[in-house]
Amino acid sequence: MVRVGLTGGIGSGKSEVAKRLAAHGAAIVDADVAAREVVALGTPGLAQIASIFDDRVLKRDGSLNREWLAGVVFADPERRAQLNAIVHPLVGEWMAAAEQAAVTAGGPATIVVHDVPLLAENGLAEGYDVVIVVDVPPELQVARLIADRQMAPRQVRGRIAAQATREQRLAIADIVIDNSGTLRDLDKRVDDVWHELRNVRPHA
Repeated sequence: MVRVGLTGGIGSGKSEVAKRLAAHGAAIVDADVAAREVVALGTPGLAQIASIFDDRVLKRDGSLNREWLAGVVFADPERRAQLNAIVHPLVGEWMAAAEQAAVTAGGPATIVVHDVPLLAENGLAEGYDVVIVVDVPPELQVARLIADRQMAPRQVRGRIAAQATREQRLAIADIVIDNSGTLRDLDKRVDDVWHELRNVRPHA
């Protein structure tokens, strides 16, 4: 098994890269999916979150009010740390189980790509055989988030500031995918990267 860490700043197009790697045959273990699953309605994770935030953290149906929570934690590093202390261990357990399931299904030659937005922030690079960073200039990040997600400029700046810097992500990269071009450009680059991954020897 080859363990790949895939990361990139918000608006970099990391999900597009993951989609293309999956089409090549990679098993994708998505941290965002994990983060949703571990705080779904009725989970211990959701109960823990409800115990440290006020009533607005839950919607009327008892599910997590993600929009409200995001507004709180992106504006307050201390509250973000509280949330991360609950969610990150649960996400790690979920992803480990998903990885094992992928290897059981695909065999020992499986290339497992962990799609992890906060890989650099959480110091996880050493846990992978290869780290791929999807990179775009900051001005393109901002333009995409405003156009594609209808985010306000102030909100965009807050989200970007809450993540690792471009330089911090590039410092941990074994492979950099420049996604500032067209989707056709991205197709070609991911094709090349897949060829590289097929020749990676896992760490002992």
